Parts: sequence; structure tokens; C-alpha cells
Amino acid sequence: MTTQNFLTVADHNRDVSGMRYIYPVVSRRAEGVSIGINLNVNNACNWRCVYCQVPNLARGTPPPIALDVLEQELRSFLGYVLHGDFMQRYVAEGDRHLQDIAFSGNGEPTSAKEFPQVVHLVEKVLGEFALLDKNLPNPIKVRLITNGSLIDKPSVLDSIRQLAKCNGEVWFKLDAGSAAGIARINDVNLNPQSHIARLKKCAAVCPTFIQTCMFALDGLAPSETDISAYLGLITQVKDNVQGVHLYGLARPSMQAEADRLSRLPNEWLEALAERIRQLGFIVHVSP
Repeated sequence: MTTQNFLTVADHNRDVSGMRYIYPVVSRRAEGVSIGINLNVNNACNWRCVYCQVPNLARGTPPPIALDVLEQELRSFLGYVLHGDFMQRYVAEGDRHLQDIAFSGNGEPTSAKEFPQVVHLVEKVLGEFALLDKNLPNPIKVRLITNGSLIDKPSVLDSIRQLAKCNGEVWFKLDAGSAAGIARINDVNLNPQSHIARLKKCAAVCPTFIQTCMFALDGLAPSETDISAYLGLITQVKDNVQGVHLYGLARPSMQAEADRLSRLPNEWLEALAERIRQLGFIVHVSP
């Protein structure tokens, strides 16, 4: 097996697993192998972020989840990663460590009505592999990567509370500080203050990071007005969240705006990160 077959941060080839719900990636933000759980197998989401890498993205919710299939796939793939030759075949030597199980995939995970059952299912399977033992040197994380739009639903908030019991962590999307910026980037009409209220609810029940994607649009970086609005908004939660994951474009967008998007220089992202740190946040940068 040559390095050409290895997964990379720029190649999230989900055909490696051949499964319906479970797929592996090498994640730059998780800093190693992440086992993804894709509940939105129909490529449906309630947002449409212009940088989204999901092809044929549609508005909507996922179809019913076959819980028995998901459980079998997760158990089987964990066995392959932990006891088989998956790492040697598909992962470069420096990345051969399992970092997390991540609810991510091709749409908003919490829009699946079975999301609460899936959280319990994941906890059960990880328990079978003794991966949630807090005495382990690096106990595995269970991460929810979410746009946060459905946190107001009691069933979703209860599931996030349960997630916290299995070394859970939430990465909560916040890409802009104004309604106009959110509409431009995420293609939704959203009140920023309502979203901050949801973020506070989430952070109150489970360790939560803000995740922010920054990029150039039509060759222009976000304006100082945009940045000031963003900094002003996140300042409201500096005592609530664990920090900020600030990242740029690693893979091409599959949306209509793809040709208008481009990566920002690493120096630009680092300069913004420093401004965020000056507000009192821990910041992780993934250019």
C-alpha cells in the first residue's frame, strides 16, 4: 500500500468503509483519525453553507435511521480500526491514533429524530471496547459537530446532556456576527442573539467550542465591519465556551458559490486568532 492510498485532511473518501452510516477521516482539527457518523445519508440539511463540501446538498431532514445497521457498522469498524490493519492500509504513520467518534456527515446530525437513541447506542458500543474509561491516557472523545439551530428542542438538549456523560464535546457553528453575514455564509435567516442563546444552553450542559470557518469571497477577506461584529458576538460567551476552532478551506466547496471562494493566508487567520485570544479565548487554528 502506497502513500497515495492514505486518507488525508484534503481527502475525506467515504468509500473506504463501504458502510451506510460510518466513515473514517483524517481530521486536521481532531489531529488524527476520526470515525464519522453520517445520519444525513440523503445529503439533506436545514442550512446551506456556501463552503459546504457535500455534493447535491438539499434542504430537508434525514430519512429514518436503521439503528441496528448503524450499531453493527460502528462495532465492526471500531474492531477494524483497533484490532485490524486499517491504520497501516489507510493512514500515514504520524496520524495513526483514533481521536474521536464524530457526529458530522452530510447534514445537521440533530435533525434526525433518532438522534437521542443514536447517542445511547454510541455510548453502549464504546463501552464494549472500554474506550470511555476516564483512566485511559487519552480517552476517546465523542464529538457533535452542529450548526446549533435545533438546541431549543428538549430532546436535542437532553441528548447533548447525555453526550457529556460519555466524554462528549460539541463544536457549535458560528461563522459571522450579523444577520446579514449569517445569511451570506450559511444561507439562513437567523437572529444572532437567538443563536448565542442556543450556544449558552449547549455550553451549560456539555463542553462546547465555537467553530468558525473564514474564507475570502470574490477575492476579498471578511471586512473589519464583519470581524468587529463577530468579535462582539462571541465576547458574550467567553465565560461559557471552551474556546474557538478557527479554520479555513481545506477542500473545495460543492455549492454554487464554489468559484467565488478562496483560502485566506495563514497569516490572516493567525492575526484574527490573536485578536480572539486577546478577548480571553483559547483558539485553535487550522488553516
